[in-house]
Amino acid sequence: MTRKVVIALSLWMVSLAGMAQDHMPNRTYTYSDEGPGTGFLKQNLFLGGSLGLGLGSYNFDVGVNPEVGYSLNQWLDVGAVVNFNYTSVKADPSLVYNLNVSSKQFTYGGGLFGRAYVLPFLFLTAQPEFNWTNVKETDMTSGTTYKYNANAPSLLLGVGYGRRMVGESGFYIALLFDVLDNKNSPYNDVYGHPLPVIRAGFDFYLHKR
Repeated sequence: MTRKVVIALSLWMVSLAGMAQDHMPNRTYTYSDEGPGTGFLKQNLFLGGSLGLGLGSYNFDVGVNPEVGYSLNQWLDVGAVVNFNYTSVKADPSLVYNLNVSSKQFTYGGGLFGRAYVLPFLFLTAQPEFNWTNVKETDMTSGTTYKYNANAPSLLLGVGYGRRMVGESGFYIALLFDVLDNKNSPYNDVYGHPLPVIRAGFDFYLHKR
Protein backbone atom coordinates (compact mmCIF):
# COMPACT_ATOMS: atom_id res chain seq x y z
CA MET A 1 0.00 0.00 0.00
CA THR A 2 2.77 2.44 0.94
CA ARG A 3 4.68 1.68 -2.27
CA LYS A 4 1.56 2.56 -4.25
CA VAL A 5 1.38 5.86 -2.36
CA VAL A 6 4.98 6.69 -3.29
CA ILE A 7 4.37 5.81 -6.96
CA ALA A 8 1.20 7.90 -7.04
CA LEU A 9 2.97 10.88 -5.48
CA SER A 10 5.83 10.53 -7.95
CA LEU A 11 3.39 10.64 -10.86
CA TRP A 12 1.69 13.64 -9.24
CA MET A 13 5.01 15.47 -9.06
CA VAL A 14 5.68 14.77 -12.75
CA SER A 15 2.26 16.11 -13.74
CA LEU A 16 2.76 19.12 -11.47
CA ALA A 17 6.06 19.80 -13.20
CA GLY A 18 4.36 19.88 -16.58
CA MET A 19 1.69 22.30 -15.43
CA ALA A 20 4.12 24.52 -13.54
CA GLN A 21 6.22 25.08 -16.66
CA ASP A 22 3.40 27.14 -18.16
CA HIS A 23 1.64 28.45 -15.05
CA MET A 24 3.46 30.63 -12.59
CA PRO A 25 1.97 32.92 -9.95
CA ASN A 26 2.36 36.67 -10.49
CA ARG A 27 5.21 37.85 -8.34
CA THR A 28 8.27 40.04 -8.54
CA TYR A 29 11.42 38.29 -9.77
CA THR A 30 13.46 38.39 -6.60
CA TYR A 31 15.46 35.21 -7.26
CA SER A 32 17.43 36.51 -10.25
CA ASP A 33 17.56 39.47 -12.60
CA GLU A 34 15.44 37.78 -15.24
CA GLY A 35 12.88 35.03 -15.54
CA PRO A 36 14.02 31.55 -16.60
CA GLY A 37 12.10 31.73 -19.89
CA THR A 38 9.93 29.10 -21.53
CA GLY A 39 10.70 25.65 -22.91
CA PHE A 40 13.72 23.56 -21.95
CA LEU A 41 16.68 25.73 -20.98
CA LYS A 42 20.05 24.13 -20.31
CA GLN A 43 20.95 26.95 -17.93
CA ASN A 44 18.13 25.76 -15.66
CA LEU A 45 19.85 22.39 -15.03
CA PHE A 46 21.70 22.12 -11.75
CA LEU A 47 23.83 19.65 -9.82
CA GLY A 48 24.43 19.53 -6.12
CA GLY A 49 23.64 17.57 -3.04
CA SER A 50 23.62 17.55 0.71
CA LEU A 51 25.74 16.16 3.51
CA GLY A 52 24.48 14.82 6.79
CA LEU A 53 26.29 14.18 10.06
CA GLY A 54 24.70 13.07 13.31
CA LEU A 55 26.32 12.45 16.68
CA GLY A 56 24.67 11.25 19.85
CA SER A 57 25.38 9.44 23.08
CA TYR A 58 24.89 6.08 21.40
CA ASN A 59 24.75 6.75 17.69
CA PHE A 60 26.83 8.06 14.80
CA ASP A 61 25.41 8.88 11.38
CA VAL A 62 26.96 10.18 8.17
CA GLY A 63 25.47 10.43 4.72
CA VAL A 64 25.73 12.02 1.30
CA ASN A 65 22.86 12.77 -1.08
CA PRO A 66 23.92 13.85 -4.61
CA GLU A 67 21.15 15.32 -6.75
CA VAL A 68 20.37 16.61 -10.22
CA GLY A 69 17.51 19.01 -10.82
CA TYR A 70 15.80 21.50 -13.07
CA SER A 71 14.27 24.88 -12.28
CA LEU A 72 10.87 24.93 -13.96
CA ASN A 73 10.30 28.57 -13.12
CA GLN A 74 11.06 31.16 -10.48
CA TRP A 75 9.41 29.22 -7.68
CA LEU A 76 9.59 25.46 -8.43
CA ASP A 77 12.51 23.01 -8.68
CA VAL A 78 12.20 19.28 -9.40
CA GLY A 79 14.80 16.55 -9.66
CA ALA A 80 16.20 13.21 -8.57
CA VAL A 81 18.35 12.32 -5.58
CA VAL A 82 20.53 9.34 -4.62
CA ASN A 83 21.09 8.35 -0.98
CA PHE A 84 24.13 6.79 0.71
CA ASN A 85 24.14 6.62 4.49
CA TYR A 86 26.05 4.83 7.25
CA THR A 87 24.77 4.52 10.81
CA SER A 88 26.25 2.86 13.89
CA VAL A 89 24.58 2.45 17.27
CA LYS A 90 26.39 1.46 20.47
CA ALA A 91 24.92 -1.06 22.85
CA ASP A 92 23.39 0.32 26.04
CA PRO A 93 24.01 -2.05 28.99
CA SER A 94 21.55 -0.04 31.08
CA LEU A 95 18.79 -1.07 28.61
CA VAL A 96 17.47 2.47 28.32
CA TYR A 97 18.34 3.35 24.73
CA ASN A 98 18.34 -0.24 23.45
CA LEU A 99 18.45 -3.81 24.70
CA ASN A 100 22.26 -3.89 24.89
CA VAL A 101 22.46 -4.44 21.15
CA SER A 102 24.95 -2.68 18.87
CA SER A 103 24.22 -2.23 15.20
CA LYS A 104 25.80 -1.05 11.97
CA GLN A 105 23.77 -0.33 8.87
CA PHE A 106 24.38 0.91 5.36
CA THR A 107 21.48 2.46 3.46
CA TYR A 108 21.28 3.23 -0.24
CA GLY A 109 18.44 4.27 -2.48
CA GLY A 110 16.96 7.25 -4.22
CA GLY A 111 13.90 9.17 -5.21
CA LEU A 112 12.44 12.36 -6.60
CA PHE A 113 12.14 15.78 -5.03
CA GLY A 114 10.18 18.97 -5.47
CA ARG A 115 10.86 22.33 -3.83
CA ALA A 116 8.31 25.12 -3.99
CA TYR A 117 9.62 28.53 -2.93
CA VAL A 118 6.76 30.28 -1.19
CA LEU A 119 9.18 33.12 -0.37
CA PRO A 120 12.57 33.95 -1.89
CA PHE A 121 14.28 32.34 1.12
CA LEU A 122 11.69 29.77 2.24
CA PHE A 123 10.58 26.57 0.50
CA LEU A 124 8.32 23.59 1.07
CA THR A 125 9.64 20.24 -0.08
CA ALA A 126 8.34 16.74 -0.84
CA GLN A 127 10.61 13.78 -1.54
CA PRO A 128 9.25 10.27 -2.27
CA GLU A 129 12.01 7.67 -1.92
CA PHE A 130 12.73 3.96 -1.83
CA ASN A 131 15.71 2.73 0.18
CA TRP A 132 17.48 -0.55 0.90
CA THR A 133 19.30 -1.22 4.17
CA ASN A 134 21.93 -3.81 5.13
CA VAL A 135 22.00 -4.33 8.89
CA LYS A 136 24.39 -6.12 11.25
CA GLU A 137 23.36 -6.37 14.91
CA THR A 138 25.27 -7.84 17.83
CA ASP A 139 23.63 -8.79 21.11
CA MET A 140 26.31 -7.87 23.64
CA THR A 141 24.67 -10.00 26.33
CA SER A 142 24.73 -13.29 24.42
CA GLY A 143 27.37 -12.43 21.83
CA THR A 144 25.04 -13.44 19.00
CA THR A 145 25.31 -11.59 15.68
CA TYR A 146 22.45 -11.13 13.25
CA LYS A 147 22.55 -9.93 9.66
CA TYR A 148 19.53 -9.01 7.59
CA ASN A 149 18.36 -6.77 4.76
CA ALA A 150 15.34 -4.50 4.69
CA ASN A 151 13.72 -2.05 2.30
CA ALA A 152 11.05 0.58 2.63
CA PRO A 153 9.35 3.43 0.80
CA SER A 154 9.48 6.85 2.41
CA LEU A 155 7.81 10.19 1.88
CA LEU A 156 9.84 13.05 3.31
CA LEU A 157 7.92 16.27 3.83
CA GLY A 158 9.39 19.41 5.27
CA VAL A 159 10.41 23.02 5.10
CA GLY A 160 13.70 24.65 4.24
CA TYR A 161 15.66 27.87 4.14
CA GLY A 162 18.06 28.80 1.38
CA ARG A 163 19.50 31.21 -1.13
CA ARG A 164 18.49 30.40 -4.71
CA MET A 165 19.25 32.28 -7.93
CA VAL A 166 18.24 30.55 -11.16
CA GLY A 167 21.28 30.28 -13.42
CA GLU A 168 23.72 30.97 -10.57
CA SER A 169 24.21 28.86 -7.44
CA GLY A 170 22.73 28.49 -4.01
CA PHE A 171 22.64 26.71 -0.68
CA TYR A 172 19.91 25.36 1.56
CA ILE A 173 19.11 23.67 4.84
CA ALA A 174 15.94 21.65 5.32
CA LEU A 175 14.08 19.86 8.09
CA LEU A 176 12.07 16.82 6.98
CA PHE A 177 10.09 13.93 8.44
CA ASP A 178 9.09 10.59 6.93
CA VAL A 179 5.29 10.59 7.10
CA LEU A 180 4.85 6.96 5.99
CA ASP A 181 4.41 4.51 8.85
CA ASN A 182 6.90 1.81 7.85
CA LYS A 183 8.94 -0.02 10.48
CA ASN A 184 11.83 -0.52 8.04
CA SER A 185 12.24 3.17 7.25
CA PRO A 186 15.84 4.35 7.70
CA TYR A 187 14.37 7.57 9.11
CA ASN A 188 12.90 5.89 12.21
CA ASP A 189 14.53 5.21 15.56
CA VAL A 190 14.90 1.76 17.16
CA TYR A 191 11.30 1.99 18.39
CA GLY A 192 9.86 2.90 14.99
CA HIS A 193 9.32 6.57 15.78
CA PRO A 194 10.11 9.09 13.00
CA LEU A 195 13.33 11.03 13.43
CA PRO A 196 13.93 14.58 12.21
CA VAL A 197 15.99 14.59 9.02
CA ILE A 198 18.26 17.62 8.65
CA ARG A 199 19.97 18.14 5.31
CA ALA A 200 22.27 21.00 4.38
CA GLY A 201 23.54 21.30 0.85
CA PHE A 202 24.31 23.37 -2.20
CA ASP A 203 23.41 23.51 -5.89
CA PHE A 204 25.21 25.01 -8.87
CA TYR A 205 23.85 25.50 -12.36
CA LEU A 206 25.67 23.85 -15.25
CA HIS A 207 25.41 26.86 -17.55
CA LYS A 208 25.54 30.15 -15.69
CA ARG A 209 23.70 33.16 -17.04
